[in-house]
Amino acid sequence: MRVGISLPVRELGDDLSAIRDFAQAAEALGLTHLRIPDQVLRDGQLHEPLTLLSYIAGVTSSIELVPSVIVLPLRQTVLVAKQTATIDALSGGRLRLGVGVGTNKAEYTAMGIDFHLRGARCDEQLELLPQLWTGDEIEFEGKFHSVCGGRINPPAIQQPIPVWIGAASVPSDPVVNRIGRFAHGWFVLATPEDFADVKSRIDTAAQAHGRNPSDIGTEAGVAVVGPREHEWRDRVQHWHDTGLTHLCLRTLGGGIEPGQHVAKMREAVADLPI
Repeated sequence: MRVGISLPVRELGDDLSAIRDFAQAAEALGLTHLRIPDQVLRDGQLHEPLTLLSYIAGVTSSIELVPSVIVLPLRQTVLVAKQTATIDALSGGRLRLGVGVGTNKAEYTAMGIDFHLRGARCDEQLELLPQLWTGDEIEFEGKFHSVCGGRINPPAIQQPIPVWIGAASVPSDPVVNRIGRFAHGWFVLATPEDFADVKSRIDTAAQAHGRNPSDIGTEAGVAVVGPREHEWRDRVQHWHDTGLTHLCLRTLGGGIEPGQHVAKMREAVADLPI
């Protein structure tokens, strides 16, 4: 099981030195990936993740970079392809793209995009993106996109960039189908009790699209601070025993001071039960 960590970007704010130090410390500790959240409109401070990842790519050398998750239908697909191909190229192929459709109708209104078509738009985006990442000229005509002879240059290093999909704790059938059809993995918000049933639904959807369910990864998160701090080791062990491919530790959301996050991360890594 690959173990990474969430960047506490809200807590670290505009302190780029603290962001750099956290990312470099995570890499030095052997954590495999760094996750960064996304929200276009919100109360409180949150950096745009693809922009921030371009900075982090330049101050790290091996850790995987994971926006989790980009609200994909809010964004213009060809531009997302250009941005993500560039990050992948500049980082040496370290991008894993987390996407979702979001639930904030106000964001869609502000961006001039129909909230009720976000699922259909996302499906078409996930069909188009891998074609754009190749760098070849493509011809694509869909309901939402028309690309005639365009190309992205430089192309992505990874062919394709792995796409992981965020879902609700008990995802709807369209989301299950989206994961089964397109995803290299999914971010698990299901409870341990619901996980097996959700995974079974996704496996069935993958098989219906001619895919091997074992090719679809799984990643859950575990907070090492806050009200459940006392049980985090047991939760890590449980998810490991469940067979998850990835796990994300979190020092965020527990009310600790900005300067304590690196120390708490080091403590957690030293005390991992797996």
